[in-house]
Amino acid sequence: MTVSPKDPLILVGRVAGGFGVRGEVRISTYTEEPMNIAAFKALKRQDGSPALTIASARPTKDGVVCRCVGIDTKEAADALRGLRLYVPRSALPEPDEDEFYLSDLVGLPVRHVHTDVLLGRVKSVQNFGAGDILEITPDLGGPTWYLPFTREAVPEVKIGEGVILADPPALVGEPEGPSEDEELGDRD
Repeated sequence: MTVSPKDPLILVGRVAGGFGVRGEVRISTYTEEPMNIAAFKALKRQDGSPALTIASARPTKDGVVCRCVGIDTKEAADALRGLRLYVPRSALPEPDEDEFYLSDLVGLPVRHVHTDVLLGRVKSVQNFGAGDILEITPDLGGPTWYLPFTREAVPEVKIGEGVILADPPALVGEPEGPSEDEELGDRD
């Protein structure tokens, strides 16, 4: 099954394993409220194929415990451990005016907040455990690079205008901030 670029799949949870002996499934959720995952009912795999259909759910301290169609034993539930669960972007509620989903950032141009120089485009949003980071594909080619998704490094996200304004941290050995020429303007 192919995933439409116009309606990408959004990661909403991951199966943490079985719960009890009757085939209940523990799910670590990435939704704002853990029980929101139950509203989607039919969850998908990354390739768009069916993953789980939630029949009922209850909250736990680290996610939800669900009864899922076709999962009747602890062994069947445990076999799903690590399965990532997705829903189409269209299934999510529209964010408020000043809010956005991280997946909405993919493909947006990233411009330097002071110079308006195009730095590249967002290839993906990653989180390796220390917070969200933007993977940037440079506009002029070359290897991708990472930008911390913090207010300091990304002071403004303009979803309506389709642009991200960034102030990347200096690399080791590079001076911080704009150069004196940029601050004072060319006086030649």
